[in-house]
Amino acid sequence: MERIDDTGFGGIRVIQNKGSGYGVDAVLLAAFAAGDTGAKGLPKCSAVTLRIADLGTGCGVAAFILYHKLDGAVITGYDISSNAIDRARKACDMNGLSSDVDFICTDINDIEASAVFDAVITNPPYFRRTPDEPGAADPDERYVARHETTADIAAFAAVSAGMLKEGGHLYMVHRPDRLADIFSGMRDAGIEPKEMQFVIPKEGKAANIVLIHGIKGAGSELRMLPQIAVHTTDGGYTDDILKYYERV
Repeated sequence: MERIDDTGFGGIRVIQNKGSGYGVDAVLLAAFAAGDTGAKGLPKCSAVTLRIADLGTGCGVAAFILYHKLDGAVITGYDISSNAIDRARKACDMNGLSSDVDFICTDINDIEASAVFDAVITNPPYFRRTPDEPGAADPDERYVARHETTADIAAFAAVSAGMLKEGGHLYMVHRPDRLADIFSGMRDAGIEPKEMQFVIPKEGKAANIVLIHGIKGAGSELRMLPQIAVHTTDGGYTDDILKYYERV
């Protein structure tokens, strides 16, 4: 079953599976790439149309939100799931964005990369695939979205590097426990980590999300950005998160 949800970003709607939906990760990724969290984001209202790729786009929500935040760009989303891409394409038509946003169903390993993109955003699968865990033998759409079934962090970094122009930007949302893999994969691909920002569930808790910004061909210097808390002590969203959702 599918449902249509209003994202709250300029009337943009997404189509999702009933019983599941996009999380704060996608909103944080778009806000990070747009510079809303304090990172060196992509220029808004740029005189030159930016070309952006979204690897592991799912239902397309991060691509749609970033398009809204940048007030225009040309964005192509890629995902291995034909069902997710079908939903993303239908939402694209529903939102009237088909002239600027499109979606391609493919394994990222099959992308014929050419360095034409100014930026890549990505929310890769967070978890390694363990052959004997439940769901691994016959992975469904949800399992594939969360596990590295065909491509790991190094593959996402390598494909991103092939798609990016020299000096192009990679924005990634992931988990802190994969930082060693993230930095290793990015550097091996020629993308230097330049900014990092931790996200905590609420004050006093350890970070469970990390945002990474890298630049292709850049020199080594990593800047730490102030951490972001998602929830207040009473369980509501913090002012920062409400700002990224454009609700204040």
